[in-house]
Parts: sequence; structure tokens; C-alpha cells
Amino acid sequence: MNTTFVQYTLPQILLQQSETLGVERIAIREKAYGIWQQYTWREYLQYVKHAGLGLKSIGLKRGEFVGIVTNNLPEWLFTELGSLAVGGITVNLFTSSVREELTNALNRIRASYVIAQDQEQVDKLLDARGSLSHVRRVIYIDATGMSNYKNNPWLLSFVELMACGEGLASEKPELFHEEVQRGKRDNVAIMIQTSGTTGVSKLAMLSHRNITEMAAKWNEVLLNVPGGNWISISPPAWIVDQMWGVGVALLGGMTMNFPETPETIVQDFREIGPSVIITSSRFWEDLASQIMVKMADAGFVNRFLFARAVDIGKKVVKLKSEKKDVPVVLKLLHHIANLLIYRPLRDRIGCSGFHSAFTGGHPISPDVIHFFRAVGLNLKQCYGLTETGGIFQVQPDEEVKLETVGKPLPRTRVKISEDQEVLVRSESNFMGYFNDFKATEEAFNDGWLKTGDAGYIDTDGHLVIIGRRGDIIKNKEGHAFSPDFIETRLKFSPYIKEAVIFGEARPYITALINIDMGNVGNWAEDRMIAYTTYTDLSQQQAVRELILEELRKVNEILPDIMKVRKFILLHKLLDADDEELTRTGKVRRRFVYGLYIKLIEAMYQGLEKVNVKSKVQYRDGQIGEIETTVRINTVA
Repeated sequence: MNTTFVQYTLPQILLQQSETLGVERIAIREKAYGIWQQYTWREYLQYVKHAGLGLKSIGLKRGEFVGIVTNNLPEWLFTELGSLAVGGITVNLFTSSVREELTNALNRIRASYVIAQDQEQVDKLLDARGSLSHVRRVIYIDATGMSNYKNNPWLLSFVELMACGEGLASEKPELFHEEVQRGKRDNVAIMIQTSGTTGVSKLAMLSHRNITEMAAKWNEVLLNVPGGNWISISPPAWIVDQMWGVGVALLGGMTMNFPETPETIVQDFREIGPSVIITSSRFWEDLASQIMVKMADAGFVNRFLFARAVDIGKKVVKLKSEKKDVPVVLKLLHHIANLLIYRPLRDRIGCSGFHSAFTGGHPISPDVIHFFRAVGLNLKQCYGLTETGGIFQVQPDEEVKLETVGKPLPRTRVKISEDQEVLVRSESNFMGYFNDFKATEEAFNDGWLKTGDAGYIDTDGHLVIIGRRGDIIKNKEGHAFSPDFIETRLKFSPYIKEAVIFGEARPYITALINIDMGNVGNWAEDRMIAYTTYTDLSQQQAVRELILEELRKVNEILPDIMKVRKFILLHKLLDADDEELTRTGKVRRRFVYGLYIKLIEAMYQGLEKVNVKSKVQYRDGQIGEIETTVRINTVA
């Protein structure tokens, strides 16, 4: 990687990469209709150029905001870098957002233009048009189903935008280059919504310098060479794909790969052989659950061999993490297990080509990491925030400790405050919160960014995250612990989708639990247990006994003060549309506590069941209602 790249803006770097890598290397691959389409670095620049000039031709001015509401696809990069090239500032929003969320977010920044993925997103914007007077045009990418919208002057297709840009480029050949050179690396480039677990999301402002500095650190650690593969599967509205898509991949000359659909990800893995992946803990938890459920359905011999192979792998992982020699016999058994079990499994799940795999965004059970490392996948936990410009703490190869998030990247300083808060100092740290001077001022302490997380640094220099400082629980006796510690271990069960722990100033720990509809549903069908809906399945006596056994297993490894004594199987899935989760899948703990206070209190009142009535918000904005009876379960 050219280290001088950090002196430039992102579009300026793209200009140089196009000149250097040209048509010799692939910059982007996208799977559509089962076929991989590819773009060279020169083609990448051309699309960015026409998108940027297209926006300028229809009126985008420097310093104005462009909202981007897309999933993972090349047009996200074309429009984002195109906007930056002509001086715009981009804000990526989740496609899963309901109309009100989109409207509020676009109004906060007074977006002048919106890039929308498809008809679904356009319809939300059209419904809210009366409240979006500052939005001059909406550009839609996927024209499917849009034939009846062509006469709407507020809408413009991506194809038409590109034609506008191409026309301006022909009329003024030097304009794009001039616009790109006007950019400064300390200008705001993008803004990212924070997770909003404790309230309304804030908008973190990141400069070109913040992004390029983070990208340079990652390229140093990965020792990346042009031609490496990265697959984009996390939403562009999340900091991780921004960090990589417009940062690491751009500076490192990597190939960005976009899968066709979420359902084809595993097959797409196998076809392109990506070398690196970083995604949320939920992805790895779900994948581990799928593997364990499939093995549970296998024959006795296969189950036995798989269990023994995983045990062998875990022993080897443990010895290596303790920097001890692996006995010759164990090494031989591990080699055989790799040939017969690990390698076919990694190939089956599309992970055989990974050099490194990372998990971040939310605490993950060490059991999940231990499992994947046992079968030969180099999965490592890492840590970062939107405000830090992404992931700044990574476990080094050959030094992976299951309970930690590793060591800081180069040129990143980390320390622990007197009250155990993790503090970070780096040029990657964000510029501040948009239109919120007070929150920005409170985020820093003498130049150190306050993460809001409690932690400590162990004797090997690894950072251990205890949990969010505001979420630390103290029970009735005053013993303090993090609910994340319990929740991540519960979610290692293939039958538990989500768990929320309570116990502040209480005599014992309780939990609200979401079952995994797919895995529990298959389990029920195998036993000929009839059910209709999620609510019906979750309240089945056999399902309650299944989850009870899962909690007993977890309780066996927990200290007495952390053991879960009572739980309720929730009658509905926690959902971002109901504001119970953030759009990145994190539990909004305080909101959930307030919403389900009746159920939580019932677990401390000696009741056996509770009648519940709750509202559900559907994707179209309509409100439904669920009424049922849930039972309180005691864990012996």
C-alpha cells in the first residue's frame, strides 16, 4: 500500500488507484442473476465520475448532504464517492428503516438529494414528500416496478443520472479533476448514525483523514497486497462496511465483492474465495447455530466423529493460546480431523478461503470463537466504535485470547480511566457530533475519546471489555457484573436468538428470551409438535423445557451470583421496527425494560403466568396487537 495515500481525500486516492491499477485489476465484483459482473479500477473511477458530475449537473453544491438508502451494491460506492468528489457529504441510512425513521434522519441533515435502492424505498419517500421540502430530487437505482413513476419530476433514475454526468464530462472534460482537487482531507466526508442503544441516534462526523488513517492501519496489520478479496455483507449504514468499502479496500487496492442476496452468501463465498471478512457477532452466532442444528440431525456416527473432532480442535486451540507445545499424538489427530472434518466443513460454509475472519459490533460468546477456531477458521474478536472511525482493537495472529479484543492498531493509544472506562486517542477518532456541541464536548477528556465501555488491560496487553458502563448491574448484595457476559453465553445455544438479562438491585437474575424460530421450529417438527405462529411455538410446554435445559447448561459455568433463576419466553421477537433493537441488531436495554416491566416484575413476585397484550409495528407502518399468556419458568 502507498503510505502517502493518507495525505489525500478518498476521491483523490481513487484517481491514483485508477492510474496505477487501471484495467489490470478488478476493483468490484457483483453477482446478479447468478453471474458475477466485474469492474476494473478504471471503470470504477468512470462510474464515480459520472455519478458525481451527474449530481452536480442537477444542482448539488459543496457542503450539501446526500442521503443514501441502499443495500450492499456497487451503486452505493459510485454515488458515495461521486458525492464526495464534488464536495457533498453523505449519510447512509438503513433500508429496513420505516418511513418515519427515514424522514426524521433526512430532516436532521436537510438532505438535498436522496439515493434510493428501489421501489420500496421510493414509496416511503413519496409518502413523506410533504415533510421533505428540502429534498430536490430522489435518484432510484433499481428500476423494477418503476414504470408508472417515470412522469414524476421529483424522481430520477440512476441511468439518467449517469447520462447527465457523462454529458457534463463531455462538455467540461477537466471539471471532475478540478472538483476532486478542491477537496481537503480534513473536510467532513461521511456521517454515520450511532447505534442509539440508550436513546436517539447521534450523527458522527468523519473526515477523509479519519477514514484514510484507519484504513492505513488495517492495511499495515493485514499486510494486504492488491488483489485481495473482501466481501461486503454488513449494511453500508454501519461503520464497518464504510471503514472497509471506502477505506481499507480503496487504499489497499482490494476487490470489493457484493453477494447477490443474503440467502446466497455461503454459495458466493465458495465461488469467489474471499480472503478477509469482518461482520457482526450475530452472523457468527447464527452460522454456529445452523452447524450445530444440522449436526444434531445427523446420524450417530457422524455426530460422534464431529464431537470428537471439535474436542480435539479445542484442545489444540487452548494449548496454542497458552503458548504450549502440542503433543505429537494430538497433533496427528488434529491433522486427521482437519482432513476428514474441518476442511470439508469450512468448504461447505464457504469459509475455506479465509485468511482472517473478524467479529465486532457487539460482544460475542467466547464459545462461538472457540468453536470456529477449533474447526480451523481464523476467527478473532475485535472492538471499535463509530466514533473511533471503526475497529481499532484487534487480536494478533498466534496471540488469540478468547476473552479479549486484542491489542490496539498502530498509532492508536488506549488507556483505562480511574473509573474503568476505556479511553482512546487516535487520528481516526471522529470530528464530533453533527449539530451537537455539548455531546461532542462530553465525548472527549483532554483529547481522549470516552468509549462508554468499562474494561481493563490484562498482563499480556490485551483489552478486556466488561460491558457498557451504563449497563453494569449491581444485585441486592451490591455485586457488580455485566449482563453481556451472561447474554452472549446464552446465545451460543442454537435455540436462543436473543436474551436480555435483568437483576439491578434484585435478589436474583432473570431473563427475557427469544427463541430461534427456524431452529426451534425444525426441532418441533422433528418431534411432530404442531404450531402455527411464533407466539404459539414459543409458549409450547416442550419448547419451554428445551430452553430450560439450555439455561441449566449455561448456569453450570456461571458464578452463583450470575446464574439465571427465572425466565420468560417472549411471545414476539424483539424488533427494530418496534424500537426494541437498533438497526444494527443491538438490544435497547432501557427501552425493553420499560416496555416489558410487567413481565420483569412478575418474575420477582412469585407468579406462574402473566397475561400480556402488546403492540407490533409492521413494515408498512401499521400497528397490530398480540394478546396471549406467557409462563414464568424457574431454573432449578
